[in-house]
Amino acid sequence: MKPLVVIGDSMLDVDIEGVAERLSPEAPVPVVDVERQWTRPGGAGLAAALAAQSVAEVSLITATADDHDGRTLTRLLEQHVRVVPITLRGKTIRKTRVRAAGQSLLRLDTGDGTADGGSLSASVTRTLRAAGAILVADYGRGVAAHPRIRSLLTELARSVPVVWDPHPRGPAPTPGTQLVSPNLKEARQFAPGYVEPDELAKVLRDEWAADSVAVTTGPGGAVLANGKRLTVVPVPAGVRLAGHSGTDTCGAGDRFASAATAALFDGCTVADAVSHAVDAAARFVAAGGAATLSTCDSAAVATTGATEPNESAFEVAARIRARGGRLVATGGCFDLLHPGHVSLLRQARAMGDALVVCLNSDASVRRLKGPHRPIVTARDRARLLAELSSVDAVVVFDEPSPSALLDRLRPDVWVKGGDYSGVDLPEAAVVRGYGGEIALIPTVPGYSTTQLVAASRAGAGDPRT
Repeated sequence: MKPLVVIGDSMLDVDIEGVAERLSPEAPVPVVDVERQWTRPGGAGLAAALAAQSVAEVSLITATADDHDGRTLTRLLEQHVRVVPITLRGKTIRKTRVRAAGQSLLRLDTGDGTADGGSLSASVTRTLRAAGAILVADYGRGVAAHPRIRSLLTELARSVPVVWDPHPRGPAPTPGTQLVSPNLKEARQFAPGYVEPDELAKVLRDEWAADSVAVTTGPGGAVLANGKRLTVVPVPAGVRLAGHSGTDTCGAGDRFASAATAALFDGCTVADAVSHAVDAAARFVAAGGAATLSTCDSAAVATTGATEPNESAFEVAARIRARGGRLVATGGCFDLLHPGHVSLLRQARAMGDALVVCLNSDASVRRLKGPHRPIVTARDRARLLAELSSVDAVVVFDEPSPSALLDRLRPDVWVKGGDYSGVDLPEAAVVRGYGGEIALIPTVPGYSTTQLVAASRAGAGDPRT
């Protein structure tokens, strides 16, 4: 089978996470106490890693440098895709976000690398000519501007689906591209004087001589100009929370472009590919965005006999599947960890080869339980759970239901407490849809966080009871 080929500029993305609870004495700026550092591929590298979740074989043509960040980036990429290198002149691009309480406080950009515009290796040419579909993930660093690459893309667009995710600092897509996917801000930069997505899609389609242009509009979905037709493609109602304020949308454009390319690779029409891509991007953001592909470099991450150091929930899932194992997941608030929780987790872990806990975020707990919950923050709840020998990984979600997260994680067994017996779980359709099982485990009588909180407040004379 032919591979899906991603070509473009890659970079190293780093998230430094911590707690900001005080201001610096030197200036009125927050002091961040660093707790952990996460790394992941960025740019075309992220797009390729995401494409690898939909297609069996993905090759990435990208410019790389032999420096520390470049070697780290290559190592991360090779976990997902085959890397076909072009020489990068200068240092690897690194983008570092400093975050606290789920919010970005600062971004630091380093590196000045651009792709070498000289002759291409035979491996690059062979890889492009062997492609079943091509995604150009342009980040304005020279790969998409390479004259020989542009010539090959123009030629191959006659017989192979080409999707182009453009960048304002990069060149125009080559003629004949099947789908170009700027976001609304980018589209307005490409076509000054036009504001509305439908106008932009039509104008840019004509300007770029493309078959179709889809202008993505975040929580609004996308507007597709396909031939003479103009179509609004909304985000499915079940995942509208993906665009709410405070959600980390990093990587949403890469998910859209990679999902659209994978759909065209599978033989879908452009309209169906865009519809699939809107849904995939919304679910991706709802499940945590690009952070779900991050690897922890320096956190105090619990490791058990089944877990490798610094594994994310998705890495655990991939490893268990690769060896034919059985992945179990359970979810909940786990506020004030008690013996009932421990019993549930122990029994759930016994059903398979690894257990992932899907943990409600603080905002999600407040929506479900009221303004005075949670008692323990998500960061500390996750830390406590990770210390248990029955838990292999913890992943936090922000929605009332973990449906979007489960659609991405896809455990073989989804476990809930027996108090949900007879209740129509909102995530049940997702689990059954991909062929998973739902198991209910009896609760331990007398243990409930809500009851414990109520008893504590009553004993203390809490006025909120």
